[in-house]
Amino acid sequence: MSAAALIAVVLSLVSAVAYAAAAVAQERLASKNSGAGLLRLLGSGSWWAAVGLNAGAALLHVVALKYGPLTLVQPLGALTLVAAVPMGARVAGRRVTATEWRGTALTLLGLGALLVTASGPAPHQALSLTEAVTVAGTTAALIGVLSRPGTRPGLRHATASGFASGVASALTQTVTVAATDHSGPVLSAKVIVVALLVAAFAVGGLLLSQTAYRGGLGAPLAVVTLSNPMAAAIIGLTLLGQGLQGGVWGILLALTGAGLASWGVVLLTRVIPPTPVIDLDEEHPVAAVLALDPTLLPRQTSEPRKLTAL
Repeated sequence: MSAAALIAVVLSLVSAVAYAAAAVAQERLASKNSGAGLLRLLGSGSWWAAVGLNAGAALLHVVALKYGPLTLVQPLGALTLVAAVPMGARVAGRRVTATEWRGTALTLLGLGALLVTASGPAPHQALSLTEAVTVAGTTAALIGVLSRPGTRPGLRHATASGFASGVASALTQTVTVAATDHSGPVLSAKVIVVALLVAAFAVGGLLLSQTAYRGGLGAPLAVVTLSNPMAAAIIGLTLLGQGLQGGVWGILLALTGAGLASWGVVLLTRVIPPTPVIDLDEEHPVAAVLALDPTLLPRQTSEPRKLTAL
């Protein structure tokens, strides 16, 4: 592995951990403020902490794309799921269930199989301005369809978030290549337009993920982790000249990986976090219940009690 690729791997690993911490923070915030609007979130310190983590992770991701190809950097983003599941369980004060471990392992194994077949040499071409605008318009339309009201909004919003983040990564690499190829001005019209598209998709992906985490962390994050590199792989295969490796066997491996990853996502959607067991005091059960729910205590009034004559 070259020095540049090693730098890309290290940056991607740190970025994945930061994204995982941000996802856990967003899920906790969403569970406590399920009906909160955007303005209320903007006034929350926890929200801005999650935004800061996402921004730091995104910056590391951008630098990693400078040193490594899209097909190397995007698969490493799946490590976000590996880090977030135990982190979320620890924050919630519970253990990671066996189903969560199996779902996480199958999702990552499937992603690895999918992206190994699509990996190859570092791409030497980036999206043209016309291609970038076309990709952005198509993705925006798809996100609009996925964001419509209906059943299972969490998973649909998670899918839309993953697509937005994957497209943002592809457009980010276009910006870095165009800004550093020294064939024209650094701030050309192409760089400015594509950079604005990157910002729009990055913010949109963040807000969509915040909505998706209202139903829990495991399944939405698994869907984001799956749809993100899939979107990037589609762009690489169709527009950047990257083909599947291994011929027929590579196609079979890709289909197998898709099945394993889908199975892992299904397992994570079935996870119901165990409820904590309350150990009541056998000698004083009433006191134990009142300690758990102080609202059951009788109201105390400041008015003096009136003595009635016998």
